Amino acid sequence: MSEDRSQPKILAFVMAGGEGNRLQPLTSERSKPSVPFGGRYRIVDFVLSNLINSNIRCIYLLVQYKSQSLIDHIRKAWTISPLIPEQFVTVVPPQMHSGSSWFNGTADAVYQNINLIREHQPDIIAVFGADHIYRMDIRQMVRFHMHRQADVSVAALPMPIDQATNFGVIEIDSDGRIRGFQEKPDQPEAIPSDSEQAYVSMGNYLFDTHALIEALQSMRRRNETDFGRHVLPMMLESHKLFAYDFFTNKVPDIKSYEERGYWRDVGSLDAYFEANQDMLGMTPRFDIFNPQWPIYSSSYQGPVARVIGGQIENSLLGAATVINQAHVRNCIICRESFIEPGVELEDCIIMDYVRIGQGAKLRRAIVDCHNFIEANSRIGYDSEKDRQRYHVTPSGLVVVPLGDTSYYARGSRGKGGGYNE
Repeated sequence: MSEDRSQPKILAFVMAGGEGNRLQPLTSERSKPSVPFGGRYRIVDFVLSNLINSNIRCIYLLVQYKSQSLIDHIRKAWTISPLIPEQFVTVVPPQMHSGSSWFNGTADAVYQNINLIREHQPDIIAVFGADHIYRMDIRQMVRFHMHRQADVSVAALPMPIDQATNFGVIEIDSDGRIRGFQEKPDQPEAIPSDSEQAYVSMGNYLFDTHALIEALQSMRRRNETDFGRHVLPMMLESHKLFAYDFFTNKVPDIKSYEERGYWRDVGSLDAYFEANQDMLGMTPRFDIFNPQWPIYSSSYQGPVARVIGGQIENSLLGAATVINQAHVRNCIICRESFIEPGVELEDCIIMDYVRIGQGAKLRRAIVDCHNFIEANSRIGYDSEKDRQRYHVTPSGLVVVPLGDTSYYARGSRGKGGGYNE
């Protein structure tokens, strides 16, 4: 460890290789962390913003599946000053230093990049997921980790026991030390101080560097690959693991109406849709506007949205979007979309570069980028017809997959220039 324990050197690995099968068809051409969210962001922007805002700026993104969209986004949105060598956000695909295979699990992904750990010689290694929507001051977790002299700290979210069955549950003793893990248990173990709640793992870890290297080498000998299933349970016998209560984390300027400890795993289409909806309204569960803890993304230079006429209710409009005599309610419309006269949109997510033709009506629908919805179309009104053309979830949410990326390049809005999603 460094001599100044108050300022440890931290290296972050962000696990950004998620395939996102449950988000199909939104992940048919992109990885889960690069799926658009909230009008102008990508899912990965939330963990990166948390790290940057926490002054952790030595960050490697470990990518794998369908990574080109994510690589392009990081190149355009996450270049930080090259004048300071230890300030960077760098994409790392499988290097195959230790074999010819891709990443076979979260721990294997870090093991395959153990040379980066040795190069930087950090005191603490942060291993965080890239698939969640939340705000977190990671410095507070670091202080907890150091105060407890922990080998591993696991971010833990208190959750009602009946909901915790869908997650990995952490068993702790009365002082917060971890003594076991349960994977999606039928009967989650309650927090000792609260019989109605269980601790759910958020998939965010802090490791003492020496302890992590030791554990990864042991994991390799045992042909194991994953932190949650293999490495952490193995370390329980020989190391000190503690649960960090996410509800104790305080981010500045969180509004009184926001949900305490807001965190969402947007791994399914319905969860993704609901998390987007959580940003709407005068008192949203998650208020994206927080100047003291901003969520960063690409610095798109297009013009502001234009509303020619119509009725707009409780909606977010992306840059360069045009609303022309349409009715839009409870919707998130991303950049450079064009909504023609007579269109009715309710409870929809319309992604970048979409045109909705005159008189079309859409309800509870997600329309992916580069689509043209023909005039007088009906989506979200007849499940059987929708299933013949689109993906429909059990709750009735309709998802229109990625459209023809050459559509805008052909000048569909009377201008040249396209965008490769």
